[in-house]
Amino acid sequence: MARPGKRRRERRRRRRPDTTKSYADLLRDARAEIREVTPREADGLRANPATTLVDVREASEWEQGHIPGARHVAKSHLEQEIEAAVPDRSTPVVLYCTAGVRSLFAGQALRAMGYDDVTSMSGGFEQWKSLGLPWSRPTGLSEEQARRYSRHLLIPEVGVEGQVRLLASKALVVGAGGLGSPAALYLAAAGVGTLGIVDFDVVDLSNLQRQVLHTTARVGEKKVVSAAAAIQALNPEVTVIAHDTVLGPANVDELIAGYDVILDGTDTFETRYTLNDAAVAARIPVIHASVFRFEGQLATFVPFEGPCYRCLYPTPPPPELAPGCSVAGVLGVVPGIMGLLQASEALKVLLGIGDTLAGRLLLFDALDASFTELKLRRDPACPVCSDAAVQARAAGQPLELPGAREGGAGADAAAGPASGDAAPGATEALRFPFPAPSREVPA
Repeated sequence: MARPGKRRRERRRRRRPDTTKSYADLLRDARAEIREVTPREADGLRANPATTLVDVREASEWEQGHIPGARHVAKSHLEQEIEAAVPDRSTPVVLYCTAGVRSLFAGQALRAMGYDDVTSMSGGFEQWKSLGLPWSRPTGLSEEQARRYSRHLLIPEVGVEGQVRLLASKALVVGAGGLGSPAALYLAAAGVGTLGIVDFDVVDLSNLQRQVLHTTARVGEKKVVSAAAAIQALNPEVTVIAHDTVLGPANVDELIAGYDVILDGTDTFETRYTLNDAAVAARIPVIHASVFRFEGQLATFVPFEGPCYRCLYPTPPPPELAPGCSVAGVLGVVPGIMGLLQASEALKVLLGIGDTLAGRLLLFDALDASFTELKLRRDPACPVCSDAAVQARAAGQPLELPGAREGGAGADAAAGPASGDAAPGATEALRFPFPAPSREVPA
């Protein structure tokens, strides 16, 4: 005979309503909660740049083909990764999977996280393809590449497509010194497929305090040879093109041809102007950095999307106002920091992600660990990047350039010419060697 306590528990269980739901019930609830659109309607929605298309299939399915422009966030990691892929919860989001079921359940998860404009594509990717709508299949990575770049593949902004893009990219590092060393190493580690290195010098013992591409055993070797050895040891897949020469007006066009981005680690104003002028004409972005003692500057010059180097510094300073590190010295870690920031900017340019420093100048002070940002204006009268300059070059009559005296800058030199016409309100805290250049205001 059952005890009284057991009988009471059984009666309570019988009175309790059955809340168990079948798969069909769950799917019906999801369809009631999440709006569905047809593949053709989704195709129309993706034409709106404000809409984000999200593929919630697994990585192996994505690699077999997906809708162009879609972001990949697998349903198994949706709650963990969607905020990085779609940070604004008011963004219209269209989800799709293989047949239109997983995307409904993914939509419920996003609604629970506060995304208020979520739709699911009925029929999924299979119906999309059957209707003849556009789709693409990313070039795959080898098993070894997938392991090497696995941390990149986890980032929605990079993924397989982004890594394939990096492998096909070409970056030119001008100067294998304090700035070029860390930049080249990290670009190689990231899988940038081709690295050009321009430098005519040899490795000196005094370089090793900051030029981490080189070693004690390679003192006396050509820097381009030493750089190639270091890069190949780190990532044998990278093609290194050594340019053992001085970059100048006679060879600059040939040196930069075919590269997607240029990292400027040069040490004279004459070379910087030469590189800038050629890069603007060739429409190649330049990531510029320079250092002095405890300070550094960084800017990204994207032709015609912002100012160029001549907009920032129309004329070079007298040599005595811009001494190189061989005269003034430099804390070894400072070019390392600035070179890594150059590599970061270069990767953003190559991947087409994030906001570059185009139109901005970043100043770093190691003594107080501070960063200062200034907004830069494009000079409408610039003899290189203005509309008039472009028209003059097209007509075969380029505008006359200000005489660029060769600065006294040594390796890892700072770019900090004096300027008496700083924009009103420009920070007065910028003292030698980084006075406020003209046409800039605090960000």
